[in-house]
Amino acid sequence: MRMAFVSKMKEQKDIVRAYRRYLKLQRGYSANTLEAYERDLLKLLNYLEAEDKHLLDVQLEDLQHFAAGLHDIGVNARSQCRILSGVRSFYRFLNKDGYRDDDPTELLESPVLGEHLPEVLSTEEVDALKASIDVSKWEGHRNRAIIEVLFSCGLRVSELVTLKLSDLFIAERFVRVMGKGSKERLVPISQTAIGELDNWFIDRNLMKIKAGEEDYVFLNRRGAHLTRTMILIMVKRQAVEAGIKKTISPHTLRHSFATALLEGGADLRVIQALLVFNDTATTEIYTHIDMTTLRQEILQHHPRNLKNKARL
Repeated sequence: MRMAFVSKMKEQKDIVRAYRRYLKLQRGYSANTLEAYERDLLKLLNYLEAEDKHLLDVQLEDLQHFAAGLHDIGVNARSQCRILSGVRSFYRFLNKDGYRDDDPTELLESPVLGEHLPEVLSTEEVDALKASIDVSKWEGHRNRAIIEVLFSCGLRVSELVTLKLSDLFIAERFVRVMGKGSKERLVPISQTAIGELDNWFIDRNLMKIKAGEEDYVFLNRRGAHLTRTMILIMVKRQAVEAGIKKTISPHTLRHSFATALLEGGADLRVIQALLVFNDTATTEIYTHIDMTTLRQEILQHHPRNLKNKARL
């Protein structure tokens, strides 16, 4: 079994190298273009590996599920088209060079470019959003922590406003989240988000908190937990302050979390599990991916953790 697996992986690497030579020598692509094609192909290969599927055995249905996953996590239509264009190029090469007798991408559809998908912020734009906050105001550190937790953990705003102190496992670097339908999950949290929370807790400890509200992480100036509307207003206000022209909401940070992980090379199935969509298929995925894998994917591929590793 082990020998067969090693043999398949070697065959896959040989095929990818042959494809790279084809793009470089026959298509004449530049080094930057080659890197972009390889990066997008790796997204598919990671997905197929998680599905225990060899690239030569792929059928149209497998590619449709891959494309649907890109859509689910909020990858915009233009980026979806680019990734799927690279997938088509790869399978046309496999067909042309005799690796396959067919082309499973012939009926693979791309999204319509006019299709509406949520805006996504880059890491630099998230930093600009935080930098626009005046930390001399009492709510400054709170708002920075809100933005960072949304971006670093991919939470829904409804999950953020109900987040409790008892849900934070800082030493283990996990947050317990109660999602839709009372579905509980654990999400890794970055050191950057922990630092922002620590700053907020200094201010929070000085507040007079209403009875029954003591366990909520994020509070308003009256000592009660925040509402979704309050966070929406804050995020939109800070976007204006930061000079961000995109139409964004707290949900934008959730999609930015997913896109940052995907662009960093994380497994599409793991991203879906971290976001936990309300469909049976994704729930099944989540139950088959252990927390060690989820944590490793966050540590290896989220820009906040890459930045922290670079400092070491």
